Amino acid sequence: MEWFTVPEYWTSRLVFQRALAAVYLVAFLGAALQFRALIGERGMLPVPRYVARVPFRRAPSVFQLHYSDRFFAAWAWTGCAVSVALVAGLDSQLPLWGAMLLWFVPWVLYLSIVNVGQTWYGFGWESLLLETGFLAIFLGNDEVAPPIVVLLLLRWLLFRVEFGAGLIKIRGDECWRKLTCLDHHHETQPMPGPLSWFFHHLPKPFHRAEVAANHFTQLVVPVLLFTPQPIATAAASLMIVTQLWLVLSGNFSWLNWITIVVALSAVEFPGTAPDTPEAPLWYEIVVLAVAALLLTLSYRPARNLVSRHQVMNRSFDPLHLVNTYGAFGSVSRVRHEVVIEGTADPVPREDSEWKEYEFKGKPGDPRHWPRQFAPYHLRLDWMMWFAALSPAYAGPWFGGLMERLLENDRDTLRLLRRSPFPADAPPRCVRARLYRYRYTTWHELRETGACWERTYVREFMPPTRLGSVIQRR
Repeated sequence: MEWFTVPEYWTSRLVFQRALAAVYLVAFLGAALQFRALIGERGMLPVPRYVARVPFRRAPSVFQLHYSDRFFAAWAWTGCAVSVALVAGLDSQLPLWGAMLLWFVPWVLYLSIVNVGQTWYGFGWESLLLETGFLAIFLGNDEVAPPIVVLLLLRWLLFRVEFGAGLIKIRGDECWRKLTCLDHHHETQPMPGPLSWFFHHLPKPFHRAEVAANHFTQLVVPVLLFTPQPIATAAASLMIVTQLWLVLSGNFSWLNWITIVVALSAVEFPGTAPDTPEAPLWYEIVVLAVAALLLTLSYRPARNLVSRHQVMNRSFDPLHLVNTYGAFGSVSRVRHEVVIEGTADPVPREDSEWKEYEFKGKPGDPRHWPRQFAPYHLRLDWMMWFAALSPAYAGPWFGGLMERLLENDRDTLRLLRRSPFPADAPPRCVRARLYRYRYTTWHELRETGACWERTYVREFMPPTRLGSVIQRR
């Protein structure tokens, strides 16, 4: 079938595949380095406890069959190795079926991790990576030109990501309709970046223009993805520019980068594709069958887009094949942070010295300027932001975190920037307090050198010792 492939997207496929492999590498690296404290055998939400109560059909994963920390580590590091091989272009050296199998490997590896990751893996970009990675299996390699059906499915995915995010904003917080959300967002976003303070202090008219441009990019431009070239390329390029702006303004894990990767598949790069033979019949049958399946599964995400009760970041099947997306349907006006402290006193007194734990990414010491971590995902730091929004978000894991700090647990401390206690002298008591944070003004920054100003709000968890009942307020 001559219509089945589009040689002019040869370079687009190449750029897309190498960039996707790089995102896979970041995801597997984060899993390998963070899992022990989060979901390991002695983690805050252990995988063995989870799979004991959740059946395979609801969360298909190799770890339903067997789990040990050593096995998980080997699984995650294997994902890193395969990702490196794909970045290097190993798939182009294999026969077509071999390349498809090679792209299948990171998808099934990461699916097994996400499906037992629980709260720590409940973010929309996990499903977005899996959905994108599944489509990548069928894009082919140097033996065949890119199939138009898969490229259109990638545009359908990009449309749902952007249009879904635009609709959830318009239907959600009124500040998006009033163009005022960015008066607060740069200050209250989950994990500010090194430039977020400056973005926050941009003139308010500029913030209005930012929101208006965002609405245009998410509600109008996605429709243009399905128009002829060069309009589709212009639409995808505008989305890429918008995502790069978001990269500069905060730490959103790999959400922006995986969106850029998907948008690259719609860009028609200049250049001449090499001559390739016609796609084999078996390949055409497989791709068309998969496309029919995905279009059938698209019914519920599509219905969600037009629903007045739209939900965001929802998977409708345990394989995360077709999902619904969205972000920041509401924006916080005030930033709260949970600050954890410990003391060497077995019975805290009024004059006890409390020392603060420092996290890598979330705000803590007002003088510590935020650092750039994205696309790397600091999972504990992100969930600490949710904990400050509502203690209910922290219910399953916060007590476990405090217990591990009392034990000076090595794997847990590796997730932090700094522990105030030496390895051989853990704290006798820990507590958590809630503070309100706001960005300092230009004048305050020059006077104090601090980018944050914080005010005590209330106790989040009272002083707690090992063996005592962990209670959270």
